[in-house]
Amino acid sequence: MVVEEYIAGNGSLPELMAKYNICAVSSLARWISVYNSDMELKDYNPKQEVYMAEARRKVTIEERKEIVAYCIEHGCDYKNTAEQYDVSYSQVYSWVRKYNASGEEGLADKRGHHKSDEEVDELEKLRRENKRLKRQLEERDMIVELLKKVKEFERRRF
Repeated sequence: MVVEEYIAGNGSLPELMAKYNICAVSSLARWISVYNSDMELKDYNPKQEVYMAEARRKVTIEERKEIVAYCIEHGCDYKNTAEQYDVSYSQVYSWVRKYNASGEEGLADKRGHHKSDEEVDELEKLRRENKRLKRQLEERDMIVELLKKVKEFERRRF
């Protein structure tokens, strides 16, 4: 509709953007170029349940690998993959992006898995100790500053 109005000369880009409340010039320009390239324009009818998924089942790392492989094999069709495996579109997209960046280890769920003191190496132990001591020193500095303020306040009061 807006593209046809533009082609017919019924308004400039800024006028039509204001009329149809379109924020980005690039969106309208892309629509016009698609229209001019004689590509078939299809109505976009997303399935709400794919994009706005409710709490779904837990997915193991093996399932994630399978889902990512399927998605990549099918030309990164996130929507179809999400429907096929009953997961959300955003999860499929996120897993593929992580896989491309970090490989299979990027698919691991790292939430809440902190190494215990026995599992960390010497360097990590020293880093943790250093961090703890810095926090302790910062707390003591704050206490000293507070005591100085109290002392100054009492001195001015009398």
